Amino acid sequence: MDMVKLMKLFDKAFLTGCDEKTEWMLPWFLENYSKWNNTPLIFANFGVSKDCLKAIKDKSKNNPIKHVVDMTKHKEKGWFKKPKSMLDASELSEYTCWIDTDFEILSDMSSVFNYVEENRLGMVEDKPWSARRGEVWHNSGIVAFKGTPLILHQWVGLVRTQPSVGDQETLHEMLKEHPLQRMIYITSLPNEYNWLRIQLLDGQDSKKKKAIHWTGYKGKDKIRSLMSK
Repeated sequence: MDMVKLMKLFDKAFLTGCDEKTEWMLPWFLENYSKWNNTPLIFANFGVSKDCLKAIKDKSKNNPIKHVVDMTKHKEKGWFKKPKSMLDASELSEYTCWIDTDFEILSDMSSVFNYVEENRLGMVEDKPWSARRGEVWHNSGIVAFKGTPLILHQWVGLVRTQPSVGDQETLHEMLKEHPLQRMIYITSLPNEYNWLRIQLLDGQDSKKKKAIHWTGYKGKDKIRSLMSK
């Protein structure tokens, strides 16, 4: 058996994270996650408040967060910390899957690991963005992988040296420069793991969807309305 695997805390783990600006969504995210999932959850602290961090580190059985990685020491800002948090989490878990906190979890998400391929990032195609831009895009709301793929190191490096609009855009620009890289390093996951808000607006829906990704300002307004019910 691989000795590196023996040293890791988890065989499989989900990873999420946020800062003080977006921590308001975390209780809602965790409630939905816990309702359907028992896979350990790693939290990446991008700079949450002291009260939030205290709640995150609570040791009660009801808390799905089993480990915290401190991202505040890294110079990247906001969502640009995501790729580095994935890199750090890969040292803790053999199989890892990042998931944004603006996801409404509707089902058990653990089957996503069945689609992970060696040295690749598993991501759902951003179908609305692909259609609007006329080229294939993948959405970074869900990113599943085994070990530490080379492309993850490259993504972290580019975020540091040539950041674009966001982490997703930075990855896309890197893949766009060398078209074969998308075929080599990206595995397209089933849409059901990351059903985008825009898809619902476009009249696309599925009873099999496992999570809705409430993107953008309008998506956050929807989350506020869900939290108030």
